[in-house]
Amino acid sequence: MPELIVAAGYTLRMAVLAYGLGLVAGLLVALGEMSRRRWLSRACRVYIEFIRGTPTLTQLFLIYFGLPSVGIVLPSFAAAVVALGLHYAAYMAEIYRAGIAAVDQGQGEAASAIGMSRAEAMRHIVLPQAIRIIVPPLANNAVALLKDTSVASLIAAPELMMRADDITSEFYMPMQVYCLAGVMYFIMAFPLSLGARWLERAMARSRIRARRA
Repeated sequence: MPELIVAAGYTLRMAVLAYGLGLVAGLLVALGEMSRRRWLSRACRVYIEFIRGTPTLTQLFLIYFGLPSVGIVLPSFAAAVVALGLHYAAYMAEIYRAGIAAVDQGQGEAASAIGMSRAEAMRHIVLPQAIRIIVPPLANNAVALLKDTSVASLIAAPELMMRADDITSEFYMPMQVYCLAGVMYFIMAFPLSLGARWLERAMARSRIRARRA
């Protein structure tokens, strides 16, 4: 069904944009949580706990239905991208934080001893090493985010599940249509899953070689 193929492309576009937002926002939240400014660290912690403690759908509805009450109106596509991006930013922030914490603290101290600022040490020394730790779980988040785009159907974003609902309502073929939608999600998600597993193995081998060196 060509409508589902078009909707699958829409779903992929939504997932890519939301993932990009999550990567950037997650890094900023992680750095904020690790900041020496107590108010900033606490604010980021509250954000993470709120996002992790509330349903994705609630966050989506807050953005799509709640923001218009304060004069901010987003189309369904943009609302879904923002909601999913900010939702996954909280989980990515924890991944970033764990990866940064796993880097030997002495390296940051050595960078400080040679005159680097904390930001320079983070950018040039700590983050490049943390990447080997954080990439595999970040890749797994991409798979989860792709599947979670289905919640956008509830705010009339014309992604894969909404088109499947429309076709089912028109032709009443729920078994065939939803099976086809499931297969299309699998076709999109399975390569990501394979890539995440490959990255995990590659990064593990890289860490082993680094320890032996």
